[in-house]
Amino acid sequence: MQTLEINDNGSLVEMIQLSLSRAGFFDSAVDGIFGPVTQRAVVDFQNSFGLPADGIVGINTWDKLSVFIKGYCYKSLGFKLIPTNISYSYELVKNLTDGLKKRYSFITADKIGSSTMGKDLPLLVIGNGNKNLFITAAFHANEWITIPIILKFAEEYLEAYSKGKTIAGQKAEFLFNNVTLHIAPLVNPDGVDLVTGALQQGEFYANAVKISNDFKDIPFPSGWKANILGTDLNLQFPARWKTAKAIKYAQGFSQPAPRDFVGFAPLETNEAKAIYNYTAANSFDMILAYHTQGKEIYWKFADFLPHKSKEIAESLSCASGYELEITPDFAANAGYKDWFIQTFNKPGYTIEAGIGESPLPLSQFDEIYSANEHLIVRAMKETIERI
Repeated sequence: MQTLEINDNGSLVEMIQLSLSRAGFFDSAVDGIFGPVTQRAVVDFQNSFGLPADGIVGINTWDKLSVFIKGYCYKSLGFKLIPTNISYSYELVKNLTDGLKKRYSFITADKIGSSTMGKDLPLLVIGNGNKNLFITAAFHANEWITIPIILKFAEEYLEAYSKGKTIAGQKAEFLFNNVTLHIAPLVNPDGVDLVTGALQQGEFYANAVKISNDFKDIPFPSGWKANILGTDLNLQFPARWKTAKAIKYAQGFSQPAPRDFVGFAPLETNEAKAIYNYTAANSFDMILAYHTQGKEIYWKFADFLPHKSKEIAESLSCASGYELEITPDFAANAGYKDWFIQTFNKPGYTIEAGIGESPLPLSQFDEIYSANEHLIVRAMKETIERI
């Protein structure tokens, strides 16, 4: 974990401010800027916990602060674990998945592989059912708002199950006993860290800057969708990959880029290969791949039409208010959803949450979450009733 101090900024500073707020030492706005107010709060926190009061967040201070991110003090402090008011990073997700496991020991918290930079690709498995639904988020770096959508759903669902309550009008116990929910909330941790400012130095950062300099019309880092080496992870799957290559090369994306570069071969990235392998090793009845934006559901690939896939798509649309759409030709190949439908002949859906220019502002979060809580619950119900 990197050391942070005065004048630093980014999502890791937001994480510090959230921790300090939960601990009762910070009551200002979380803004991701390590200024004098944040420094004073760090000093007060360090004094309270018997640490050298230097105002610098090093390994020992991080260790103490992480307790409040993971929510180990839940009963005494009474806060929800998953934050919806700060930018996300790999470190935040790692702490939150650990916190969910601590609160709900009956779930599985694991990983499905590692990123280019060696970061774990986290996995949560929830439920005991013989039906299996796989949800992925943050394939694209600047679509990181999909991470808290999925993690908040996991928390709300687990709380409802533990208390014998409902979620989106369905009994959580019924869903839990009939569906096993697999969640990969952070497919592209290196790219997300780049976009949210958790990665601002080092060899990989310098290479990303170099890549970006060849695409001046794409803002850096906010326009970055690719993995840290400049390959679009949702154009890495063997479903008409060569067609995708021809289209994207013709558009000018014939080399590593902030977005839309298919790579030099399918499945050459660690991240796409991990999703591919995990999917191939499990009998998923349905997949939901979360992206932004458009309030749309892409439900079809080429001429493939898995049993009940149109009817399920209409049901998801009804639950969320999102429109059903056919993926545009320029983006209709080599995606994860495309490969899943082609290979397994089962329903797969790309969910385009929210509306606007990515990264979407957190001011949209409550509206986005409400629609997608209903969508995910409906997807779980559909796996029970139609598949």
